[in-house]
Amino acid sequence: MDSGLDNIDAVFLDLDGTIYLGGDLIPGALEFLKRCDEKGVKRYFLSNNSSRSVQQYVEKLQRFEIPADEKDVLLSTHDLLSWLKKEQITQTWLIGTEGMKQMIEQNGISTQSEQPEYVVLGYDTEITYEKLAQASIFLHRGVPLVASHPDMVCPSPDGGLPDVGAYLALLKTTTGIDPVHICGKPNAGMILHKIEELGLDASRCAMVGDRLYTDIAMATRAGCVGVLVLSGEATIADVDALQEGAEQQPDLIVGSVDELLR
Repeated sequence: MDSGLDNIDAVFLDLDGTIYLGGDLIPGALEFLKRCDEKGVKRYFLSNNSSRSVQQYVEKLQRFEIPADEKDVLLSTHDLLSWLKKEQITQTWLIGTEGMKQMIEQNGISTQSEQPEYVVLGYDTEITYEKLAQASIFLHRGVPLVASHPDMVCPSPDGGLPDVGAYLALLKTTTGIDPVHICGKPNAGMILHKIEELGLDASRCAMVGDRLYTDIAMATRAGCVGVLVLSGEATIADVDALQEGAEQQPDLIVGSVDELLR
């Protein structure tokens, strides 16, 4: 596979580190999205970042002058909600933002239960000691833990910022508890349910992202083309350090989305 992405019908695009970095668009991202439209390549935005609701993501994309609506955005929160519904969970204690709280409660699940069935951990950019302390108390009492995604850091222009993986390490140190399940990328279902809904062939879809252990590993598990961009977290040194045959091995490496579909 080369950067022209021949025979690709749809691209699933990570956001942080791929389309934008912090509050700035990746140079050439808008032009790349225009090329998708011109060449008839469907494009969807897929993020593990559970700090915002779908509507908040749509609003952010539109501020960047990127045409998008709610059906174009897939979040780890969607995968989490699917898992909670499958487990028939209605009572939780959430470490998460107001946007994530709204998405969960709109699906009939309590987020501040005094008797939670699960502690739910998301990427909480509004985190407080009270949330962490109460979650720790519940974990010590035997309430199990589920996380929205495994990302260790959230990329920013100033370096990686603490993400869910860092919070998991804090809770592990405090309570000795590991999550019973981690949603989001690299779970193949995060992308396959949309591919199946669209009636597409996974081998003719590409996942474009900046993380090896989530974006590229998920592409491998789903049977999609994995395209690594070097505009966010991963580096060539990270790729070189991979073992032969690792699921994190990308099919294509580019500096940024600006090099694609030319």
